[in-house]
Amino acid sequence: MPNTGYPMISVKELSKHYRVHEKAPGFVGSLKALIRRKHHIVKAVEQISFEIGAGEIVGFLGPNGAGKTTTLKMLSGLLHPTAGEVAVAGFTPKRRQRPFLSDITLVMGQKQQLIWDLPAADSFLLNQAIYDISESDYRRRLGELAKMLGLDGILHKQVRKLSLGERMKCELAAALLHQPKVLFLDEPTIGLDVNMQQAVRDFIADYNRRHGATVVLTSHYMADVTALAKRILVIDGGRLVFDGDFKSLAERIAPQKVLKLQFREPQPETVLARYGELHGCDDLQAELRVERSAVTQIAAQLLNDLPVADIAIEEVPIEEIVGQIFRGIATEPALRPEAAQGVS
Repeated sequence: MPNTGYPMISVKELSKHYRVHEKAPGFVGSLKALIRRKHHIVKAVEQISFEIGAGEIVGFLGPNGAGKTTTLKMLSGLLHPTAGEVAVAGFTPKRRQRPFLSDITLVMGQKQQLIWDLPAADSFLLNQAIYDISESDYRRRLGELAKMLGLDGILHKQVRKLSLGERMKCELAAALLHQPKVLFLDEPTIGLDVNMQQAVRDFIADYNRRHGATVVLTSHYMADVTALAKRILVIDGGRLVFDGDFKSLAERIAPQKVLKLQFREPQPETVLARYGELHGCDDLQAELRVERSAVTQIAAQLLNDLPVADIAIEEVPIEEIVGQIFRGIATEPALRPEAAQGVS
């Protein structure tokens, strides 16, 4: 869905600090800690600012411990900020007002809300009561979600007997029965196989199109982000280090393309290195990195000069690009915190 022009999520100078107790190991350390406790401050999130418009899908990226989940918990009201301002759908999340809770949902791939020993359908009925969903709306929404997610035949099984993929689909259905305007999705495809990951991605995109929902997505599966989000926020060490278009960032960080080659007979590495940056050569196969502007010309030269059986032109793997983003924070001016700009 296109951005409608007003921020559904507004974050200004948001910070979350924790006071952490320190204790030396052993009995002596315990005694010292009993008499004089030492603490240090952990800055999980530090002065981040951004805006997200209604209907946007935004990828929220960062290494483990960067502050992604802490930020989502503050946006959903589960954690109170140490400093800063945040508004979601016109509400202050930490107040946890009922209309606010009806407008949002938080899905965490490593946490479950379904009751383990009961069928998913029973948890759905509980959510119907919690969110005061009318019977007609409940049946209509459940029918729509069941069709979109392919839930036929699994709603009346005990949750403990569902596969991971089946349970994740039921988790999504339970989280969306009240038809929220804002979706916070924290690793929604973690642990799923490739086919199930694609099914979940298709569902999220379809839900966004149908209902104009705003989606903030974190994932370690970069395919999730590239399939759903044009814009990304990158957080590292609690600070926002990039906010903008993912494609343009990828082209700047990785100005090359990958040529995957298969030959009819082995080729010397010294010969292949004349055409580009060699990233692997194994018997009849090789991988070259070449500048984007020259990829067509070099591919034509390879086909003309060498016994090429097959050639494929691909983008640099997304995981590699994101890794370069994280490693380049200290040296790349465009990725430093002061360069990060909000895009509404």
